[in-house]
Amino acid sequence: MFYICTTCGVQYDSSFQHPKKCVICNDERQYVNPNGQSWTTLEELKDSSYRNIFSQAEEGLYSIKTSPTFAIGQTAYLLQGTEVNILWDCISYLDEETIEYIKSLGGIHAIALSHPHYYSTQVEWAEAFNVPLYIHRDDKQWVMRDSEHIVFWEGSMLKISQDITLYRLGGHFKGGAVLHWGNEDGVLLTGDIVQVVADQHWASFMYSYPNLIPLPASKVSEMVEQLKPLHFDRLYNAFHRSVKEDANRAVQRSAERYIKALDGSLLNI
Repeated sequence: MFYICTTCGVQYDSSFQHPKKCVICNDERQYVNPNGQSWTTLEELKDSSYRNIFSQAEEGLYSIKTSPTFAIGQTAYLLQGTEVNILWDCISYLDEETIEYIKSLGGIHAIALSHPHYYSTQVEWAEAFNVPLYIHRDDKQWVMRDSEHIVFWEGSMLKISQDITLYRLGGHFKGGAVLHWGNEDGVLLTGDIVQVVADQHWASFMYSYPNLIPLPASKVSEMVEQLKPLHFDRLYNAFHRSVKEDANRAVQRSAERYIKALDGSLLNI
């Protein structure tokens, strides 16, 4: 059986018994449920009340979220590019209704992942649509279910099509990636490599979000320097938060504030 960790939602290679522990959750960026490690399967999820909800974020961009919330509760995005459709990040729940609806939107030609916390049932998705699954090679060790669909890309960027490019920023994970969609105004999909905060005119950057471990100022500076040349007016994260306008400037401004907070110059304490 292909067991799924109920805390992070990541699916593991086939085994007769569930793994003794979840490698993803035992990493310091995540956590083991205080009630103990538990497992499920996609078949068990299909027998429950879960369903996927699609919402149109803007023309050519749809969010996909599972209800009720399962595991981390992230959002995946279906992006309709000029040449290819791509699924950005994955969610654990997948059923025939989801597959048929995506096909009605033109299907998907590839899947790309921001980082290991959202690998979920990525192989199930890749097999369902028979498409390549792009993961940065720096995060290969975190792949818990291997597949011939997985393509480990290298370097700082990968051009998927004329208007879709992946950029490796690192930070939250060494291979942490974002997706740039070069439509008329430009869109950046970030997972939580760049995280939109409660005040959605700002963003932040962390090594661990649940355990509140920050990234060093030097790494944040490096990340936003890579983003500076890109044109993107809007930014979408993995939790239905977005920066609606002038998003690149918001990211640069947020990095400046973040670094000032780390060195103490921002704080009146």
